[in-house]
Amino acid sequence: MSDQSLEERLAVVTGASRGVGYHAALGLAQAGAHVIAVARTQGGLEELDDEIKQAGGSATLVPLDLRDFDALDRLGGSIHERWGKLDIVLGNAGMLGTPTPLPHMTPKAFDDVMAVNVTANFRLIRSLDPLLRLSDAGRALFVTSGASRSTRPFVGPYAASKAALEAMVISYARENEKTAMKINLVDPGTLRTKMRAQYAPGEDPETVTPPEAIVPTLVDLLSPSCEETGRIFSFPDQAWM
Repeated sequence: MSDQSLEERLAVVTGASRGVGYHAALGLAQAGAHVIAVARTQGGLEELDDEIKQAGGSATLVPLDLRDFDALDRLGGSIHERWGKLDIVLGNAGMLGTPTPLPHMTPKAFDDVMAVNVTANFRLIRSLDPLLRLSDAGRALFVTSGASRSTRPFVGPYAASKAALEAMVISYARENEKTAMKINLVDPGTLRTKMRAQYAPGEDPETVTPPEAIVPTLVDLLSPSCEETGRIFSFPDQAWM
């Protein structure tokens, strides 16, 4: 395990306004990283910024819809202009979509799930890869789901999008085996998030693990001491898959 020190590291976190992304951004900042927090919700980002400042950390807020692919392209350019490199990417933002039988889903709803869960992460990789290569220990981590393998009913597009994300990210990692970059995925399992509540509305949230529980694991996986690449880490099992 790492010493969880990320002093002078620069980190991008998507979906940073709530849930896993919010707590991950806070945890990375507490470990010493300057966090570039990306999310659609301005209010949630401002709350995060206040909490990071109270903890003695620092952040840059980027209100952004990940379906605005041109804005993702500009993000890489802006980071290069201001900092000249990037050390960490946490691709956390995701969309479940309304649970429904596949024939009942509208084409737009299907496209939105794919846009956020797959295409946005491709565009993020495309935009930020040159910056990660300038780091002495670039780390990229993308949030997947057991749905990619369990293929539960009523969440077909979400399951398909996470399977596609896994294939894409592992391929990207293989392309970079001879670089200083380490690129992985993490399966957080069942956590107390808005997405979980959407999937299981009758569930008592107090029986579900809070999202902040995964933060030490995420910080570890994004630290220079993490030498694994092209793999999926299961948080519930605390093991590589």
